[in-house]
Amino acid sequence: MNVPPNLKFAKSHEWVRVEGDIAVVGISDHAQQELTDIVYVETPALDSEVEAGKACAVVESVKAASDIYAPVSGDVVAINEELSSQPELLNHDPYGKGWLFKVKLRDPAELAELLSPADYAHEIGA
Repeated sequence: MNVPPNLKFAKSHEWVRVEGDIAVVGISDHAQQELTDIVYVETPALDSEVEAGKACAVVESVKAASDIYAPVSGDVVAINEELSSQPELLNHDPYGKGWLFKVKLRDPAELAELLSPADYAHEIGA
């Protein structure tokens, strides 16, 4: 199970990579493995607001549709347009080309609520 050391994780299996005041958000390798073949992704709208812990996106696989929860609060400043035509990027590269959206952090202190890579690995039994 791949758990990169430079990310923070939500218990609901989203990850965050901080780049200045921007948080890049995606789903973990564990989540994409549980979902299996991802066939559709609905990201939050550009310029919309997301709130930590609230559903803001949907990922559909051949098994099920799953809500994606915002790990941090803020304004959506970018969405991964490639996912509309290549949702399988979430399966093939969940920490790289498979990112979902970027948020301008409203409250950087929320990052302290997220799990460290070691804590997340323990949480998923990796």
